[in-house]
Amino acid sequence: MFITIEGVEGSGKSSSTNDVVNRLRKEGYDIITTREPGGTPIAEKIRDIILDVNNTNLDPRAEALLYAASRRQHLIEKVWPALKQGKIVICDRFIDSSLAYQGGARNLGIENITNINMFATENTWPDLTLLFDIDPELGLDRIRKNQGREVNRLDLEKIEFHKKVRETFLNLAKKYHDRYVIIDASKSQKEVEEEVYNIIKERLNGIK
Repeated sequence: MFITIEGVEGSGKSSSTNDVVNRLRKEGYDIITTREPGGTPIAEKIRDIILDVNNTNLDPRAEALLYAASRRQHLIEKVWPALKQGKIVICDRFIDSSLAYQGGARNLGIENITNINMFATENTWPDLTLLFDIDPELGLDRIRKNQGREVNRLDLEKIEFHKKVRETFLNLAKKYHDRYVIIDASKSQKEVEEEVYNIIKERLNGIK
């Protein structure tokens, strides 16, 4: 099963998901976690280019292509082999992030970004996508208060950019409602973790 975690910056998806994964592993589930951009040595090098705060001149189309290239390498080296072995793969961001950030917020168009990624991934979509939904202003405030979190190039975008990202994510959730589940990320971390655990556990029980 291929599960992806999506959301605006500062939605808390990473920290909440880590605790849920540990809980599921203790129950015997064979899970690997990974992230995008990145997840493998080559893909991580591409990540460094994309998120470097000094790369302010990175063209939006070049950015979209770099994400797709990183995604392709990630699938080849890590995701597809794990899925073939019957593992559960939980990935922090995937295609939907490209659709929201480059397709929506960068105004490159959902169809254009979909086409690029369908070529890169050979039409690979997640089985389940959890959208950690939160007001972007609250999310960015969390980032400012979290001294341990890396600040990347996308964090520095104007608030209008992040609002457009959220709007696009919510539209994608409507379009792909069969695989999307929206999580209210403004709740306490414990509440969010419990909801995420229950959703994933229900889906996993359904494929046994």
